[in-house]
Order: sequence, then structure tokens, then C-alpha cells
Amino acid sequence: MASRLRIPLTLMRKTINTMTNWSSPEPLPAPGAPESGLTGAPGEPAAQGSGPAAPEAGETAPAGPGPGLRASLEAILLVADEPVPEIVMAQVVERPTEEVGAALRELAAAYAGESRGFELSEVAGGWRFYTSAECAAVVERFVRDGQEVRLTQAALETLAVVAYRQPVSRARVSAVRGVNCDGVMRTLVLRGLVEEGGTDPDTGAILFRTTGYFLERLGLPALADLPELAPFLPDQIDDELDGREAGHENVGS
Repeated sequence: MASRLRIPLTLMRKTINTMTNWSSPEPLPAPGAPESGLTGAPGEPAAQGSGPAAPEAGETAPAGPGPGLRASLEAILLVADEPVPEIVMAQVVERPTEEVGAALRELAAAYAGESRGFELSEVAGGWRFYTSAECAAVVERFVRDGQEVRLTQAALETLAVVAYRQPVSRARVSAVRGVNCDGVMRTLVLRGLVEEGGTDPDTGAILFRTTGYFLERLGLPALADLPELAPFLPDQIDDELDGREAGHENVGS
């Protein structure tokens, strides 16, 4: 006879107690049904407490990274050398023209309320930054003092020749000074002290004369008020100039 397996009584009791505490297993979910503990329709993601919420109907999605509308408009106006129309700025920032116009008026009011040294004004069909009227004296001192470039000795000598012998060609000025004065003449024209005043009927050379700004800078009402040079010039200067100008007139103006 086969021997029986003997199990200790204490082990039997322990096993019976463990089995009586087991809970019945939950049935398996049907195919396609949501998992236990999750809400929502089948196939949809469960709602989460964190993360950005989707915009509601009628709301505008937040703009991406980049400067705001006011900062963009200020940057455009700072580099503009003439008034910029609203429609041009609207095209650059890709925003409605009405929104850009409202932002510009808000900026202008903000600058005025803060008593800034500049103001935003709408002129000539566009917008541009201007210095404040209260700061005009300060700006004038800054422009005139320390920023004014003085004329060189060559430019002063050339200007004197034009002033006393005008209208005069470049070749004649070069003959008087004994050096080529083309570059200096261009500088004087750019400074607004000298301008073209017709052509020589014999040679066709361009003639130059001083401007009203020249008299303004010297504080003179007219050219007749220039100091007399005759007492300081030698008697034979005209004969010497005629001989020296013969070669210069052929060079051209």
C-alpha cells in the first residue's frame, strides 16, 4: 500500500485562513471598453489636471514667442528717417491696420503723459519720433556746441577766393591758390557755403558763388559788407593771375 503524505495540522489551518481572505477576481473588460478608473468616452484620452487647456470657441490662441506689438512699432519708428504710414507698419508686423493705429495712439499718449524728451506725432500721412518742444534749447546746444566741424585752412582760403571773385570757376580758384581745389570746392558745396551760379559764356565752365548761408554764418547783410582787400594786394596780381589761369582754364571745370 502506498504511503500517505502527512501535512502538519498548523500548516493546514494557515492555508485555510489565507484562502478565506481572498477577494473574487474582477471580470476582464470587454474589447474596446475603457479601463477601470478612467473617465471619458471609449478611445478618448482621460482628462488631466495639468497642461494647457484648449482655447474655447471664439478665443484667440496666444501669440508665439517674439516682441509685442508696441515694442515692434517702437523699433520700426526708431530706424525710420521719414514718417511711416500705419498700413506699412501693419504689413511689417502682420497685424490689422486698426489695431496698429490704436497702439500708436496709445504710445503717443503714454509718451506725452510721462513728459519724455521725445514725442510720437502723426504728420504727413505717417508716424515719426520728434524731440519734445521743451527740449529745443538743449538739442540746439548739442548740435551747435561740440558737433560743429571747423573748416580747414585750405577750405577757408578757397572760400575767400570765391567770396571776393564770384562768380568764379574752379580753374580760376585753383589758379589763385596755386593748387587743385576740386575736392575743397565739393566740400564747400556740401556745407552749403558755395553753390553753382551759371556758366562762363566764353569757356562754358561752371561758375560758383557764395550762398545766403555764407552771409548768415559771417553775420553780414550783403556781400558789399565784406572787408576791403585792395589795400593788402600787390598791384600786379591781376597780370600774374591772367598768366597762371591760361593753363587752368584748359583743364576744365
